Amino acid sequence: MIAGPPGSGKSTVGPLLAQRLGVPFRDSDDDIVARAGRPIAEIFADNGEPAFRALEEEVIAEALAEHDGVLSVGGGAVLAEGTQKRLVGHPVVFLNVGFAAGVQRVGLSTARPLLAGVNPRATYRSLLEARLPVYRAVATIEVATDDRTPAEIVDAIARELALEETQ
Repeated sequence: MIAGPPGSGKSTVGPLLAQRLGVPFRDSDDDIVARAGRPIAEIFADNGEPAFRALEEEVIAEALAEHDGVLSVGGGAVLAEGTQKRLVGHPVVFLNVGFAAGVQRVGLSTARPLLAGVNPRATYRSLLEARLPVYRAVATIEVATDDRTPAEIVDAIARELALEETQ
C-alpha cells in the first residue's frame, strides 16, 4: 500500500511501482468515486468529511481483502483506526514530502476539499504536521520524495521492498 499527504506522488508512483513489480494497481479514491457515482469534492460538500471517511474506510477494507497488488490510498485514509489495524502485516510505503515541495505539487487546488478555504498553505502545513506521526506509525518503508523523479522514487521503494523480503 502507498500512503502519504497530498502532493507526495501516490497517484504517479503507484502505477509505476505496480508495473515494476508486475502486479495490478488500484487507487482507493477511484473506488470511492465509482461507488458513490460522484467526485470526492462533491461527497465532502454534500455529506461532509465523516461520511467520506466512513466510505473510504469501507473501500480500503475491501481492497486490502481482495486486491493483490499496489494500492494507493487517499492522504487521510490512514487516520482511521480500523484502517490502521487492517494494515498490520501489509507492506506500507509512506511517501514523505516536505512542505515546499508538497505545496508546489498540489498547487493548493480547490479540487482538494481539505485544502479549500481561507489559507490553504496554513491548512496544508497543519495537515502535514498532524499526519506525519500516523504515517510513520503505519509505514514499513518511508521514502522521501522531494527532489526525486517518480522513477527514482520507484527505485528506492523497490530496493526497500527487496530488503524487507530478506529480513
